[in-house]
Amino acid sequence: MNAQANGPVLVINAGSSSLKYQLLVPGTGEVWAKGIVERIGETPEQGEAVADHGAAIQVMRRQIADAGIVLEDAGIVAVGHRVVHGGPDFSDPVLIDDAVVAAIEDLVPLAPLHNPGAIAGIRAARTRFADVPHVAVFDTAFFATLPTAARTYAIPRELAERHRIRRYGFHGTSHRYVSRAAADFLGRDVGSLNQIVLHLGNGASISAIRGGVAVDTSMGLTPLEGLVMGTRSGDVDPGLHLFFHYQLGMSVEQIDTTLNKLSGMKGLCGENDFRQIEARMDAGDEHAALAFDVYIHRLKHYVGSYLAVLGSVDVISFTAGVGENTVPVRAAALAGLEGLGIAVDAERNAVRSKEARVISTDDSPTTVLVVPTNEELDIARQAAALIA
Repeated sequence: MNAQANGPVLVINAGSSSLKYQLLVPGTGEVWAKGIVERIGETPEQGEAVADHGAAIQVMRRQIADAGIVLEDAGIVAVGHRVVHGGPDFSDPVLIDDAVVAAIEDLVPLAPLHNPGAIAGIRAARTRFADVPHVAVFDTAFFATLPTAARTYAIPRELAERHRIRRYGFHGTSHRYVSRAAADFLGRDVGSLNQIVLHLGNGASISAIRGGVAVDTSMGLTPLEGLVMGTRSGDVDPGLHLFFHYQLGMSVEQIDTTLNKLSGMKGLCGENDFRQIEARMDAGDEHAALAFDVYIHRLKHYVGSYLAVLGSVDVISFTAGVGENTVPVRAAALAGLEGLGIAVDAERNAVRSKEARVISTDDSPTTVLVVPTNEELDIARQAAALIA
């Protein structure tokens, strides 16, 4: 990496009504500043209004200045932007120009809730930081390597090709980071390992990774497919949509809201915070207990599936908010799999730490880890590597 690329990278994750940011050094991981600007485009009950993403960039600059850093004097070498959906064409980070912005905009039908916010953030940041290269890093990019059989839906081929309907996968930046961090932690070459990564947060996904290359993942065309999540249903019978519509008279919008915002753990027990779910289970709440069991059943379903896909597994890693912090989930997800070479040590699993750590037994053929994710650092590193 050249000297220029050793400077800090500003990482921006822009949504429709929020803008998260970090200013960090890719080589060391040192974070100089981070924060979030919220309620973009809304009328606040108190405090200043943030009219649009351009105004959000200005608020970000002031917040960073309050930390003693003037962005224009910080020696920023790149601005890295998180973009949720890269479609079929973006499989690597890319330098952003007008054509790339237009291409991301063309993908809005595939990610109508996510890509518009990213585009607004990119446009605002390019205007404010016009002399710095901007790099788009796509959540879907890590899963561009999925084999054709793994990414193809069994629907009419011409329809799928015309409308770019396939399994894309999401949380790719996290899965990429964690699989490499796990290899580094173990002192192994990532190319020598078969891995399963469980990214368990309010949104949740699991991936099968062979030699550092993703070969399967639970999310599909949208982030709704796969695991039971905080408010998303995950896998359901596709006919459920028709049942909702024809039998219950629900509109498309109501169905979308139901499956994305009112289902998952929240739908099963009215709560999507695992700390509260644990407390309710301890108090004997049967709805919380059932929700937990459904969540674990789906996890085991996918772990078993990916064991079959990979043939053998060297490393299983838990990451993200639930995966890193919820001891009972890790224990239950892999309980009873000793015959498949997977054994979790109860004492190690109970340790609370923000560091990567082993939670499997010494004689477990498969190493089980907890690896904190760091998507911002991975975006910064990919951006720095591209401009270098």
